[in-house]
Amino acid sequence: MSFTKAAATMFNEMSQMIELLGGDRFRVNAHAKAARVLKDTTADIEALAEAGDTKALVAIEGIGKGTAGKLIELAQHGNMSEYDELRNQIPKGLMEVLEIQGLGPKTVKLMWDEKGVESIDDLLKIIEDGSILELPRMGQKTVDNIKESIEFLSQQGGRLHIGIAQGVADRFVEMMGQVKGVKRCAFAGSLRRGKETIGDIDILIATSDSDTARAAFTTADGVMKVLANGEKKASIRVAINDESSRWGAEDNTAVQIDLRIVDESCWGSALMYFTGSKEHNVRLRERAIKQGMTLNEYGLFKDDGSDKTPPQQRGEKPVACKTEEDIYAKLGLPMIPPTMREDRGEMELTETPRVIEVADIKAELHSHTTASDGKMSIEESAAIAKSRGFHTLAITDHSQSSAVAGGLSPERLYKHIKAIREANKKIEGITIMPGSEVDILVDGTLDYDDDLLASLDVVVASPHAGLRAKPKQATKRLLKAIEHPMVHIIGHPTGRLIERRPGLDPDWNEIFAAAIEHDVALEINCHWMRLDLRDTHVRAAVDAGCKIAIDCDVHHPYDYDNLRFGVMTGQRGWLTPDRCINTWDASTLHAWLKSKR
Repeated sequence: MSFTKAAATMFNEMSQMIELLGGDRFRVNAHAKAARVLKDTTADIEALAEAGDTKALVAIEGIGKGTAGKLIELAQHGNMSEYDELRNQIPKGLMEVLEIQGLGPKTVKLMWDEKGVESIDDLLKIIEDGSILELPRMGQKTVDNIKESIEFLSQQGGRLHIGIAQGVADRFVEMMGQVKGVKRCAFAGSLRRGKETIGDIDILIATSDSDTARAAFTTADGVMKVLANGEKKASIRVAINDESSRWGAEDNTAVQIDLRIVDESCWGSALMYFTGSKEHNVRLRERAIKQGMTLNEYGLFKDDGSDKTPPQQRGEKPVACKTEEDIYAKLGLPMIPPTMREDRGEMELTETPRVIEVADIKAELHSHTTASDGKMSIEESAAIAKSRGFHTLAITDHSQSSAVAGGLSPERLYKHIKAIREANKKIEGITIMPGSEVDILVDGTLDYDDDLLASLDVVVASPHAGLRAKPKQATKRLLKAIEHPMVHIIGHPTGRLIERRPGLDPDWNEIFAAAIEHDVALEINCHWMRLDLRDTHVRAAVDAGCKIAIDCDVHHPYDYDNLRFGVMTGQRGWLTPDRCINTWDASTLHAWLKSKR
């Protein structure tokens, strides 16, 4: 784990520990914010902290002098005294209790204070003897849910990739949309925001027949357990083996889905509330209060704060609630796309940004065929690309060092180039270009000689091995590839696999500067196990002025469907269409590709 990621984890844990100890709310929030900033930043925090550069650290938005001092202490001494002091006051097992879904620091603190719970085993004991029911607001249904969550945690142990969760959500939205009485249906939560991993799935419906809707939901195919079935909310645990099997997911993979039944009249406010993020919603509520209003899932209300009863219970008529656009407008804000609602500066926008959309993509520049490890012929892949309205398809099978992936020797590649050019002559309506996904070797050199590279229309240079390199070595390696005059795109630049492999962690400022200088595009690889570049890297690259490629890394026919995930990652990074080379018209794109030949 990198220094910055380790520091982010420590600050997040400090936030939780301070709350468990009943500390000041300001300190809780300050540490949580520091954790988010560190998680999202592309700055070389370790180098700045090692140098003791407080001024440079504080210049990073969201890092104050206190946080900077702790980072410097961690970098220079290998520990953070405040973290150690807090850890000494908190039983180790109590932090594990916090991982149980549905239990926040307040509830865990209550269990610790009142029942001596210091571990999951302790929690199971008070569940078993029934004494947990003596705690305030702790009914049998809540206890049953906690018990189920403990069991689920022991079996599951992680979050779902967006690609798997999206398939489940789409199935349930389609199914619920066909139920009698259902007028509106949509998924919300972190999935709607396009986050790379998902904890659970939120589905909202507006219906004239809630009983029928809940019955359909709780008896749907794949339901393993009904966790709750109330008037306005139902929760189920669903087996997703069918959706996950083709991706090699673990057996018995499951996900919790929450169904929320809302009034159609306040659809917009409910969708906004349940989409989040928590931090974005807090900023919206703060803005509403400053304007003499209250915002909740039922709408935006005029409210002077004198009456503590919720305005919807007082029969107050909302100022806005029907659509998200109406609510943002009443708050003096433009409509903010769901993928940008992360409290990363979106509250300062004065107009709705024109971020990239799936319809903008007109070219696929990273694809594999049966010549290496793909499952389609040149013609089969071209037919799919053409059906999606693409004007260009680059065939970029693996290079010789990727032996496991059937990498092509120089002799095979020359023959493959000829076959691609022949296919291009035969198939009308799309340009098929010969290329290669060329390995960036550990020393930064490329896997083919320059004469062979010069015969390719598209060169995607990607790291596949040596992905545990130190940041300086990783930076040097990627810079050498970027500086090569025949490279067009750096494919999945870190080589990470989400939840499995962190990949390279170079000095991103150096990478961005070199990419701009040498006119090289950095790729967002659309596969949901990669999404590399990640969203925060994209944001920093866009701010720096880099070109971005969004490619599906096609191996199978269904890989083209992953485009939506790459585009959402681009949106989360505030990517505009003009910055993405895949949106350019054919003449502009082809001219740029030829400029490196």
